[in-house]
Amino acid sequence: QVQLLESGGGLVQAGEALRLSCTASGRTFSNYAMGWFRQAPGKEREVVAQISWRGGITAYADSVKGRFTISRDNTKDMLYLQMNNLKPEDTAVYYCVGYGIRTVVPDMEVEYWGQGVQVTVSS
Repeated sequence: QVQLLESGGGLVQAGEALRLSCTASGRTFSNYAMGWFRQAPGKEREVVAQISWRGGITAYADSVKGRFTISRDNTKDMLYLQMNNLKPEDTAVYYCVGYGIRTVVPDMEVEYWGQGVQVTVSS
């Protein structure tokens, strides 16, 4: 059974940092691209960051470029999202996702979703 489990969320003040982690199991996730989505209250779910199977290719939403960094440790089946200089508009539920291909391309179809973790940034 494929499982993605996020951790590291919480409540922080604007300007602070958080690191989200995602533990993957049930599939060889090191062979596939992975990513992070988020959904803010009243808004559609949006892609935040994506990373190719070996980490050589990354992509970010314009709203987080320069502040967020996606990384992975394939020896541990772990995915990370380092979030610096957080803003109130970053408040959302963040989801770890797994794709069915190795590289990062536009409009990738998500195959697996985590349950999500809440990140709240106060002003």
